[in-house]
Amino acid sequence: MSRRSRRRSGAGERRWLGKAAVWLLVLGVLGFGVGYGLLRRYLHSDAFRMFLSAEAGKAAGVTGEFAPFQWQGLAVDTESFEARGTGPVTGLRADGLHTEIGLGGVRRGVWEILGSNVRRLEVSVDARKPLDGIAPPPRIEPAVAAKAKPAGWFPKEAELQGIDVRELVVKVILNEGLATANGMNVHAEPAGAKDAYRAEIEGGAVRLPFAMAPELRLDRARLRYQDGRVFLTEATVAAWDNARVQGTGEWDLNSRRFFIEGDVTGAKCENVLSPDWAKRLTGDVTSSFTLNNRPGFPQADGKLTIQNGMLTALPMLDALAAYADMRRFRILTLNEAHTEWRWKKGELSLTKLVLASEGLVRIEGGITLRGREMDGVFRLGLAAGTLATIPGAETDVFAPGERGLLWTTLRITGTLDDPKEDLTNRLIAAAGLRMFDQLPETGEQVLKFTRSLLGDPSPKTIEKGGKIIEETRKTVRDITGILDGILGGNPEPPAKEDEPQ
Repeated sequence: MSRRSRRRSGAGERRWLGKAAVWLLVLGVLGFGVGYGLLRRYLHSDAFRMFLSAEAGKAAGVTGEFAPFQWQGLAVDTESFEARGTGPVTGLRADGLHTEIGLGGVRRGVWEILGSNVRRLEVSVDARKPLDGIAPPPRIEPAVAAKAKPAGWFPKEAELQGIDVRELVVKVILNEGLATANGMNVHAEPAGAKDAYRAEIEGGAVRLPFAMAPELRLDRARLRYQDGRVFLTEATVAAWDNARVQGTGEWDLNSRRFFIEGDVTGAKCENVLSPDWAKRLTGDVTSSFTLNNRPGFPQADGKLTIQNGMLTALPMLDALAAYADMRRFRILTLNEAHTEWRWKKGELSLTKLVLASEGLVRIEGGITLRGREMDGVFRLGLAAGTLATIPGAETDVFAPGERGLLWTTLRITGTLDDPKEDLTNRLIAAAGLRMFDQLPETGEQVLKFTRSLLGDPSPKTIEKGGKIIEETRKTVRDITGILDGILGGNPEPPAKEDEPQ
């Protein structure tokens, strides 16, 4: 073959390849157009809306349906998504939804849900623990699920790339009552693993159905969801006036058990104490805490410390101040104040409690509050010499011990409105007994001295000595009654001379 023939043959092959490439491009464009048209047609169909309804319901564990879609290209808007469930999530409603469908995942068999945002999302959760021995009701699968799966080569899964919620409202039913969260702003996005998401929440207020819990104003919280568990990785909230609460925790959606731990700073005694005790104890409070329902009911515990503490008008200290004439007992500046605490089933227990005013008084022990009733046992330590003016107090009631103090036990009972303590009566008994031990002995000595002078005493002498002893006893009763009144007791009126003794 000549050189000219070979050139003609090569040129013909190149022209054929060029034409083939053009035709392939044209076919590709046509194919893409046809495919895009088919995809768009399916996207705009009611079948796709039902498919997304099933996917959204599966993700939240509910059965629901989107309102009709309004399309602009691949962007879609809908008025609402409303669903019901038989699991932890019992209800869900989203208003003002907007999203876009990405086609980049079609080859992977998924629809990419891009740029989603919701004007308002309301979620209802039932976190009550099922009764023992009764299995939770079976989950009802969405009625549209069977006919919602796309046929042919269309993707059969939806992949949420991220979502923004301008207002989140959550209502959680606990065994103790209703917990609510309102006005929160949420951003959520995939967290890497399949069906795993992370979310950041800002703003809003949280109310818990526990009397001891204040309204919480959320600054920011970060969460992660994976395998049916919600992990609170960080949370910062404000409470009362200037208090700050920080915490972490987790919630298992299947067992409905939760655990939260953290600490409180910047609180005041008036914030955490009942109004009655807030009048008696002031200062700045910090506390660690844990909150969980692992026993089957919520319980909380932690360690609380008070700085700049001031103790005022404690009944037994008022009694000591009145008799010992020491005003320092009425208002005590605390250099040490802390306790471990536990709350469960409406009962608050304080253990390892310490209240101390250096060089004057120290209280150690614990107390339990059941509603308005209280019962506590303490050790009370006082500086030596504090009760020197009360006969028998520093020898019969108190005993020397550690820290150079005199110690005794103290029982506090009664109610928050009418507290009672047992120290006053023991002081009265000790003082009265000491006086009785001393004064009648003086009368006995008078009788013995009279006998030594007169020999065998006459009946009149014996009668006179007996009157001395009886007068002494009467004096002791009167002194005891006066002491009882000073220390806050309820003395009986002294017997009249014409009354039988």
